[in-house]
Parts: sequence; C-alpha cells; structure tokens
Amino acid sequence: MTQDEIRQYLAANGSVRIQVAAREDGSPEMAWGDTFCFAVGADGQAKKMPFVTIVTKDYRGFDEESRLDRGLYRVNLDVGKAKFEELFGFGPRELADRRSDFDFAAVDTLIPHPAYGANGWVSIVEPGERSQNALEQLLAFAIRRALA
Repeated sequence: MTQDEIRQYLAANGSVRIQVAAREDGSPEMAWGDTFCFAVGADGQAKKMPFVTIVTKDYRGFDEESRLDRGLYRVNLDVGKAKFEELFGFGPRELADRRSDFDFAAVDTLIPHPAYGANGWVSIVEPGERSQNALEQLLAFAIRRALA
C-alpha cells in the first residue's frame, strides 16, 4: 500500500482523523510530511495519541534504525501487548533483549517498531506485496482497538 492508500483506508472510517504534519498546523518542523492518525471519541474529540503513523524520514538521535533517509517510509501501528506477543512470540518488554533478531531497516517486512516496540507498536518499512495482507489486517485491528 502506498502512503495515500493507507491514509484513504483509514479516512474511510469516520471515526479516524488524519493529520499530515505541516508548518500551517503548528507541527514541529521535524514532523512535517509525516502522517498521524487519531481515533475520534463519541464526544467528537480526537484522542491525544495517534494509533497509526507514517514517517518519511529518520529522526536524528532518536529513530534512525530503519534508514528511512534512503527515500523510504515506514507505517507504524499501535497493536498493544497481546497482539504484539501473538505476532512475534514474545512480549514487548522483552524487545530490548531480542533487538538483534530484527533488521529494522528491512523493507516489506513486519517488525517491532525500533523506538516504540516496547510499548506494543509494530512497523513495516516500505510495505509491498509481501506484507500487504498483514498490513491490511493490522490496520483494521488498530482501528478497532483505538476505537474500543
């Protein structure tokens, strides 16, 4: 899926707010061009934390392991502890001891999020044919979880 396809998929749910960070919305310059997807509660207000993000660059000194500065993007999904464990066979808090099991720069591959995996986030760098089904299923799961 392309970035636009991911945004369109999520935006089709009226309870999801999509924000592409830009100067005009007051976002920090570092985030410009990145996408943040928020669940909208019954009160019509978006939750404070996104449940899906699409990042288009490395964040120097914080999140560089995916090597996005190669012209790639990464979709990140908050799937929670139980789903994370189901996907990887260990809990998010064990990621620190298992980091060497993953190539965080691998493309089209489901991996723990390099910075937020310990919080139950997963990622796919440059999703393609190999990860298509997993991405679609995880997007649907992430929406349901965020709206629950």
